[in-house]
Amino acid sequence: MPQDKKKNPRPKAETPKGFRDYFGAEVTERKQMLDRIAEVYHLHGFEPLETSAVETVEALGKFLPDVDRPNAGVFAWQEEDVPGGGRGDWMALRYDLTAPLARVAAQYRNDLPSPYRRYAMGPVWRNEKPGPGRFRQFYQCDADTVGSASVAADAEICAMLANALEAAGIERGDYLVRINNRKVLNGVLEAAEVRADQADDVLRQIDKFDKVGEDGVRQLLTTGRTDDSGAEIEGVGLSDQQAQPVLAFLTSKGADNAATLANLRAAVGGSVIGGEGVDELAQIADLLASLGVGEDRAVIDPSIVRGLGYYTGPVFEAELTFEILDEKGRKRQFGSVAGGGRYDGLVERFTGQKVPATGLSIGVDRLLAALRAKGLTGGDAAGPVVVTVMDRDRMGDYQAMAAELRAAGIRAEVYLGNPKNFGNQLKYADKRAAPIAIIQGGDEAERGVVQIKDLILGAKLASEVSHEEWKSQPAQTEVAREGLVNAVREMLARW
Repeated sequence: MPQDKKKNPRPKAETPKGFRDYFGAEVTERKQMLDRIAEVYHLHGFEPLETSAVETVEALGKFLPDVDRPNAGVFAWQEEDVPGGGRGDWMALRYDLTAPLARVAAQYRNDLPSPYRRYAMGPVWRNEKPGPGRFRQFYQCDADTVGSASVAADAEICAMLANALEAAGIERGDYLVRINNRKVLNGVLEAAEVRADQADDVLRQIDKFDKVGEDGVRQLLTTGRTDDSGAEIEGVGLSDQQAQPVLAFLTSKGADNAATLANLRAAVGGSVIGGEGVDELAQIADLLASLGVGEDRAVIDPSIVRGLGYYTGPVFEAELTFEILDEKGRKRQFGSVAGGGRYDGLVERFTGQKVPATGLSIGVDRLLAALRAKGLTGGDAAGPVVVTVMDRDRMGDYQAMAAELRAAGIRAEVYLGNPKNFGNQLKYADKRAAPIAIIQGGDEAERGVVQIKDLILGAKLASEVSHEEWKSQPAQTEVAREGLVNAVREMLARW
């Protein structure tokens, strides 16, 4: 091996760990889904916002609310030395779309309307350990209202989330928006006489309710439990009497919203903040009914506790309720694809004044995966009509054919590889998933005709019928050159 190749080895052609590439159909499907969701946001009066992928570390603040270590979980770097000495600012790729919104709301507070209603869609980055289906770059789709303390804003966000899921293709009966309130939990903690230094530990344990159930959470809140692996998990140290209001809160889901709200009022006891939270949930339920969102689409559900350490009021989660098969062939519900809530303290970091805000975030990749699981997307996308090249000197004629097809709204391209081997042109059309190939040699040109080859029918006949049947149903027809567009349109309409 030459010496220079040893010193300068070729780079490996592979994606970095935790990242992936998206090709034609995937990109198209995502765009189509996001366009449908954006139309819902637009109809509700929300305006689009695009922010930089990079923010200062100072603006991002504490990273990832569910991570105990600030500054963990992001891709960050420090700028080069600045003139006059010293180092530049620390910069980081945004880890969500909410932190940039808080910065925008503060920076442009004198120019933006209040309340400010915006939606944003784009990639975010998290420097976390990747795993199956867990990537370091992924898409989010957010909508937020900044500057309104009214629970009408929360109700509208919940209704808009339900509408967005349906616009994306999820049918009623296959999803449910579940709504809870941090204030109710605060009231429960107050009724249980939980100390301030125990509150975070209690939050962490009740977050495991969907995994370990009522008895498991009772053990975690009190003396501890042994998990399935045999490991001993230390309890928070509450008494059985203290744990009871917390468990009553978690199990207060009733047959309908009215029953659930009554159970929650009992769970919070005489707590003022808890009663305020129940009142807010009652208002949201009434407003959702006014918006035409029934309990089959959105419901009060105290078991939704994830994120309660971050949100300050109503919190909600969109769950897909249909079953799929996991990697081992077992049935399970698809699960959560979106969430959000009220976060009244985020903009305050910049302004020193509380600015109420509420919003939602949809996990774009998960929602796309759900649509594929339901067979609503992910099929083989048709490629362009391919105009083959039989004579290099007549490239202008072939380009004119493609231009005519495009002018008629038909996706088309001219083969631009080496036209010497016609078989390779058809192989190219196959790789492009082209439905039709256009063929015109010198003889056809003199007669003023073109050959139109139905590649979909040709493949179908080749795989399903005998040779004699295949000959009796030719997938290639000849039409007058001036009838090219109409003939292609009619052929495409068959499929």
